[in-house]
Amino acid sequence: MPGSNALKGRSLIPGSAQGALLFADVGLSFWGGVDPCSGEVIDRHHPLCGEHLAGRVLAIPSGRGSCTGSSVLMELISNGHAPAALVLAEADEILTLGVLVAQTIFGRSLPVLCIGREAFAALRGKAFARLENTALSLFDHVPVDTWQATAAPPTDEPREVLELSALDRELLDGAHGKAAQMAMQIVLRMAELQGAPRLMDITQAHIDGCIYTGPASLNFAERLVQWGAKVRVPTTLNSISVDQRRWRELGIDPALGEPASALGDAYMAMGAQLSFTCAPYLLDSAPQAGEQIVWAESNAVVYANSVLGARTLKYPDYLDICIALTGRAPLIGCHLDTHRKAQLLIELPPLSELDDAFYPLLGYHIGALAGSRIPLVLGLEQRAPNLDDLKAFGAAFATTSAAPLFHIAGVTPEALDPAQVLEADTPLPVEKIRLQDLLLSWRELNSAQDLQVGIVSLGNPHFSLGEFAHLARLCRGRSKHPNVALAITCGRAVLEQARTAGHLVAIEAFGATLVTDTCWCMLGEPVIPPGATTLMTNSGKYAHYAPGLVGRAVHFASLAECVDAACTGAASGRLPTWLQPALPMESPAHV
Repeated sequence: MPGSNALKGRSLIPGSAQGALLFADVGLSFWGGVDPCSGEVIDRHHPLCGEHLAGRVLAIPSGRGSCTGSSVLMELISNGHAPAALVLAEADEILTLGVLVAQTIFGRSLPVLCIGREAFAALRGKAFARLENTALSLFDHVPVDTWQATAAPPTDEPREVLELSALDRELLDGAHGKAAQMAMQIVLRMAELQGAPRLMDITQAHIDGCIYTGPASLNFAERLVQWGAKVRVPTTLNSISVDQRRWRELGIDPALGEPASALGDAYMAMGAQLSFTCAPYLLDSAPQAGEQIVWAESNAVVYANSVLGARTLKYPDYLDICIALTGRAPLIGCHLDTHRKAQLLIELPPLSELDDAFYPLLGYHIGALAGSRIPLVLGLEQRAPNLDDLKAFGAAFATTSAAPLFHIAGVTPEALDPAQVLEADTPLPVEKIRLQDLLLSWRELNSAQDLQVGIVSLGNPHFSLGEFAHLARLCRGRSKHPNVALAITCGRAVLEQARTAGHLVAIEAFGATLVTDTCWCMLGEPVIPPGATTLMTNSGKYAHYAPGLVGRAVHFASLAECVDAACTGAASGRLPTWLQPALPMESPAHV
């Protein structure tokens, strides 16, 4: 039995467990932050980097970053490298869903407890934790008493009562097949945990679960196909883990290429479109303002909500396909007007002339400040950032934040009049950003000490037609250094648009490699040359993830600086002019 001084919380997944406590006060993205094979934390920017999760009670405020975190956690549960339990300051749907799917499909689980932010602070400095359903006991040392984890007893807590439609009941009763029945069971379980009053119809889905994280991810999809799964709404697919048409030509190991390609085939067998892009907002099927959709892939979610004005949560992998198979989603969160309001004001400093490195850096910095709160950014009203700027901002924001939405006053559609995203008579906390703060984030993203550059990585998220046009202008009449590789990832549809527009002539003459279907967060050797120890990118998202994913130090800079480095084989080391005022007067203007 738990002690009388045990902390109480809300059991998201019931059960009991104990183990050495692994505590951090920073959210963790399991995808890109945890090795799905070993359970080691690989996010080089996280305080738990190098720690192994297996058998330990992991205490973090929440997840953050990628929607694929649910898939990684399911893999860890399947292969025995998962934590013994999860203790969260606030409910996290991505991580909870990963446990729920492992429980439903594979009969394996771990307890998840949400204890609130105030109680969470009491975990700091504790050595050992014991979780028993809704109770958490903390110890300064490993306890000497004998204790054994037991199966969770039937909960006495009342289940949320959802209003079900006739279709919901048919799906739940199996009238539309086993796959749809299982999908509806998972959708309803999540809706209950989220406190949704009912489900709603959606118009389209974008599936992130087609990323291969290990055998369990393929097993899940192939079981759905065996059970006759067919999507009920138009459905696009995220980037997969390989270029499906060229992975052998690119030298990818068949141990990855074959199952990763098979996973893409499995989702297409369910009726999804062959899109394979992490930027579905670049497709002709992009949703309209106010459209209720279900998208996974963190950057796509943030772009859809913030830039397009469509409505989606940050849906976890596997919940995305379950909703696509039923056409029904919980009516909660950003699907509702009241949950799209700003929760934090961000004030920017005076800014000089900007280049395109500003927006991903700013998104990265604001995401870390915001956490799970929706920010309203003030100070860009006269800057007119374009869609590619907002794409880069959103992808970096989604890397460090758990929020599915941002507003920029005078820029994003719901904040053209900022008063529309503010609650009347409700003062908000304010964060005032200084140039010195942005300089710290710049140095965090620029992890490389050596100016040499072995590869330039572009297209995270996938390149747009506008980015191809910009790159073509920068490459025209030039060629890359023979010792530097430059590769661009993009969707098939945008690649053909760029070819038709004539942009690829200068880019291919420059010596660039074009890769479709997959993106930089899934690429490794030999696309990244084994001898390349340092890479350069204009992506705030990839600058964050690359050190942990591919073990390379990173230079982060504008697209023009990336092309210059591809020509010379070295980064300039210069700060952009808009950031130079952040340096002390006596310091030279370099990184």
